[in-house]
Amino acid sequence: MDTKRLRDLREDNDKTQQQIADMLNMHRSVYRRYESGEREIPVWAVIKLADYYRVSTDYLLGLTDDPARR
Repeated sequence: MDTKRLRDLREDNDKTQQQIADMLNMHRSVYRRYESGEREIPVWAVIKLADYYRVSTDYLLGLTDDPARR
């Protein structure tokens, strides 16, 4: 997971960690650990975040620099 990309997407969309945690139905501390790379983010959350930000899962995972959906 490209944690910098995850943080950049959140900041570019003017969202707080709390807002994203709420969208994912989890505590902010759990989301913070995903964003900092302290904890592995589950697949369901990657998919939900990709849908939320309208980017591909490959982009979130750092496998491509093209955010376009496939």
